[in-house]
Amino acid sequence: MPYRPRSTLEQWRILQAVVDAGGYSQAAELLNKSQSSLNHAVAKLQSQLGVELLEVRGRKAYLTDAGEVMLRRSRVLTQQVEDLELLATNIDQGWEPEIKIAVELAYPRHFLNQALAEFYPLSRGSRIQLIDSVITGSAEIIQQKRADLVIAASSVIPKGHLGEPLCITRFIPVTGSNNPLAQISDIDQDELSQHLQLVIRDTAQKPLDNAGWLRAEQRWTLDNFFEAINILVTGLGFCWLPDFLIERQLAQGTLVQLNLKQCSERIAAISLVTPKEETLGPGSKILRQLILAAHQQT
Repeated sequence: MPYRPRSTLEQWRILQAVVDAGGYSQAAELLNKSQSSLNHAVAKLQSQLGVELLEVRGRKAYLTDAGEVMLRRSRVLTQQVEDLELLATNIDQGWEPEIKIAVELAYPRHFLNQALAEFYPLSRGSRIQLIDSVITGSAEIIQQKRADLVIAASSVIPKGHLGEPLCITRFIPVTGSNNPLAQISDIDQDELSQHLQLVIRDTAQKPLDNAGWLRAEQRWTLDNFFEAINILVTGLGFCWLPDFLIERQLAQGTLVQLNLKQCSERIAAISLVTPKEETLGPGSKILRQLILAAHQQT
């Protein structure tokens, strides 16, 4: 048989009020109820549970040890119900229950983190889902409208979609300090192509073979930049990495920038795209403005 609760939310709210107010008379005044009705509600709750929750000493009610535990758990329960009802109201008003944000791995996340911290108090319980995307994976998400907000390289934004400029990411070629490439000056493209290159996997379901900067015949494909850094410091391979991710390793000397004859850096403009502009929810609109504002503050 399905479980049938022996207690009600109203009973737990009354118990909380009695404890918080310091007694039945004070709680009755706060709740605009008679003291006898509160006494009856708490007495019935204790009888239904078979547990003594309160004991009265003089004119004040005190929690028993069991009451301490039950009260603490009841606060979680009533808060969850309030949150659930608020969520229903927000959904009815068009506030989205979940916001999906696709983020290019080459994007400096501290800007987004700042925006999310400011958004949280305003979020009305909306869940946030972050999706890592790389190269044409971002374009695919935009075309298929699989996210509310997409932070992508401007170069991959599909025709028909507009991006709001956010920042510029600078990629530099690096290797481990103990890799032979670190000791060579004026490396040309032909020589570099003979060495192991680490590249980041395109997240598109149908990636383009010519997307990204794949130059070497020997290459290892990884899921993210952090895996590449861990491999590079062992002395294996080279990789084009966002400079903001490797400041510490460069300063410590565990990674070094390659000395290339041509193209010593590559620049990628990063933009914010709204694939579903016509149906964008109020929460997503607020978050979009916070992301843009985070960049304007720098």
